[in-house]
Amino acid sequence: MNFLKLTFTPGINRDGTNYSAQGTWWDCDKIRFGNGLPETIGGWRKYTSTTFLGSARSLYSWATLSNQNLIGIGTHLKYYIENGGSPNDITPIRATSGAGDATFAVTDGSATATVTDTAHGASMGDFVTFSGAVSLGGNVVAGELNKEFQIVSIVDANNYTITLGVTANSSDVGDGGASTVAEYQIAVGLDSAVFGDGWGSDPWGDGGWGEAGSVILSQNVVRIWSHDSFGEDLIINPRGGGIYYWDASLGLSSRAVEIGTMAGADSTPQVANRIIVSDVDRHVIAFGCDDEFNPGVQDPLLIRFSDQENAVDWHTATTNTAGSLRVSSGVQIVTAIQTKREILVFTDKSVYSMQYLGPPYTFGINEIAGETSVVSPEAATTAHDVVYWMAPGKFMRYDGTVQEVPCTVQDYVFDDINLDNLSKVVAGHNVAFSEVWWFYPSSTSTENDRYVVYDYAQGVWYFGTMTRTAWLNRGAYSKPIAAATDGYLYTHEDDLDDGEVNPPIGLSAYIQSADREISDGYQFIYADQMIPDISFRRSTASSPTATITVKAREFPGDIYEQSDDEDVTQTSTSPVDQYTRQIFPRIRGRAISLRIESDEIGTSWKLGYPRLSIRTDGRR
Repeated sequence: MNFLKLTFTPGINRDGTNYSAQGTWWDCDKIRFGNGLPETIGGWRKYTSTTFLGSARSLYSWATLSNQNLIGIGTHLKYYIENGGSPNDITPIRATSGAGDATFAVTDGSATATVTDTAHGASMGDFVTFSGAVSLGGNVVAGELNKEFQIVSIVDANNYTITLGVTANSSDVGDGGASTVAEYQIAVGLDSAVFGDGWGSDPWGDGGWGEAGSVILSQNVVRIWSHDSFGEDLIINPRGGGIYYWDASLGLSSRAVEIGTMAGADSTPQVANRIIVSDVDRHVIAFGCDDEFNPGVQDPLLIRFSDQENAVDWHTATTNTAGSLRVSSGVQIVTAIQTKREILVFTDKSVYSMQYLGPPYTFGINEIAGETSVVSPEAATTAHDVVYWMAPGKFMRYDGTVQEVPCTVQDYVFDDINLDNLSKVVAGHNVAFSEVWWFYPSSTSTENDRYVVYDYAQGVWYFGTMTRTAWLNRGAYSKPIAAATDGYLYTHEDDLDDGEVNPPIGLSAYIQSADREISDGYQFIYADQMIPDISFRRSTASSPTATITVKAREFPGDIYEQSDDEDVTQTSTSPVDQYTRQIFPRIRGRAISLRIESDEIGTSWKLGYPRLSIRTDGRR
């Protein structure tokens, strides 16, 4: 009897057939590779104690002068700043009515109130806060009116409806009084794309995945915020909307304000697709904005920048460094991302390098790659000053030159991705493990439900299932932070379990190899003993257990005709990690596949090189 040492190339290889991938790993979930060997990823637990409203598509962290660490959370409904585990609503105000301009009308037995406010300018789903209202005379007391509501429906330009927390009765005959004030927040965004002539409607279906498209990123896409710190303050911009400023000195109860309303404001952009504060030279830069001399009319290829160290002065003059540039390739700027050397600007057709030159030109811009783009505004990230991004049909990097990243799971990802919701793709850096993550929606999902990971230190790929809509590298925090669809932020690589439920549950983690042909492909083999090689070193469970399954089949196109699984359980951690000495699968076939999995709470494992006893078992 011979013992066969089972070794496999690190990373997942999914772009060929199972037979052609022999000697490699084929499938996995919640697994990474540490020094070439598969191991379970870390778990996650709730970071915030209360929920935010809407789907968070972008996160940003910075610190105030008093060393207060803050996280900006941009959702399709609002903008929040997290502090102490609670999101604080700083969504800008679009308009405020005059006292008494807003009145209420209710019907006996109904919780619906009709609000009359001439030329209110609101849309369904927008948020409005009332103050100064008095009781309507019955159940609808002042406290039921003087709070925030989300508009349920628009009746016409002067009327809309809201839902009260109580049902009106026959005594509710008032209109709220002459002191009622309505404060309208900026319009909410979309949580899913609306198609017609916008991004995702034509090229993604017409051309090949490797072909760059020349297409407008319609404003009918999901709400994505860009944000950057200006000193201890914060500048924010909802894609296709205005630019707003939050003053940290005013506290978390204050809201962001439109920069054009601030003292000293001059020629500020009224609309933009993205904003960045350049690190070295301290200019605020707006991408895909309106021209200084044509305010309010968006030019999707225009870049403007403020005067140095001045967030509100955008007037081009010989006495300051404000100015503008315009890229020439493509239909519009999709995103921009900052490195230590430059700012990369992505249009739907090309990639540009924007660099600070100093007076009198301030900035210069050059095309560094054509016929490539990025699939979404959040699909690019930096890792040690190298930019990685998901392009149409492939993955790219920039470290001074633009080049494609060889990917062994490329077909797996792009053959099963929801083309209608590409704008939701988000990239993130997990620096402790040298990983770049992309969360994306599979073809049967409208929300990010899968991830693909590139380990740039080892040059390997792996993937799995997880619902995350935004990612924040650890920065000033000890762990990475991500947003989920349940309205909470989660710290990742924290503990070992899935903390989205209470009580937490174990991660459902597994890895499975491609088929491994044991003999010449004609000879059958029989296996009846395995010596495991596994470590449970980080586990917190008293007896962590992983299940090892050996499968066998005769031909690559067959189902697995035989399968045997056995549990491997840790029995002691001192003086060395001790676990089940041997297991006894009994299988017969031409090729075998190895699978290891676990789903118990407090379980973490790393697989080494198990050995399988084999002997020839005749021919067929």
